[in-house]
Amino acid sequence: MRYKITGKQIDIGDALQTHVKDGVNTAVAKYAERPTDAIVTFSKDAHEFVCETTVHLSTGLTAQARGVSTEIYAAFEKCCDKMEKQLRRYKRRLKDHHKTRATPVEILEGSSYILASDQDNEDSEPETLQPIIVAEMETRIPSLSVGEAVMQMELAGAPVLVFRNEGKNGLNVVYRRDDGNIGWIDPRS
Repeated sequence: MRYKITGKQIDIGDALQTHVKDGVNTAVAKYAERPTDAIVTFSKDAHEFVCETTVHLSTGLTAQARGVSTEIYAAFEKCCDKMEKQLRRYKRRLKDHHKTRATPVEILEGSSYILASDQDNEDSEPETLQPIIVAEMETRIPSLSVGEAVMQMELAGAPVLVFRNEGKNGLNVVYRRDDGNIGWIDPRS
């Protein structure tokens, strides 16, 4: 497995890097077969350390976790525990999914835009109906079944996931509803 361990304005020593590699390896090896790479980022938020970890699995799915603590090692341990809990929760589905899928998840490329909010000018009328684009980025749209999309959304801790439905070849959306349930949008062709 490839590791990318970085610190945002923090010096990451060899001891912490070794600890992170051992910890991620132990947590992921128990529950997921053949992870491809892990990205671990440490940062500081006021007096607390933040550890964010993303692990890409060979099945094409991605697991993400975040831990916060006043000590850097404790932040990593919290993050690692969350990752392990997520993977344990989905262990059977991850392994079953890998057996039925012979090829990795197909990824489509798309554009993602960040639009400026109009919160500053709530009282005044907008000059135009066209929104102001603040940033433009590339995004990845996976080709998954609905069950895999829900699992991916849960593993990533995301509120919404746009995916290409393998069964119907159309774009679909799964999202977490306010009542805690999962919503699925399947537009008609």
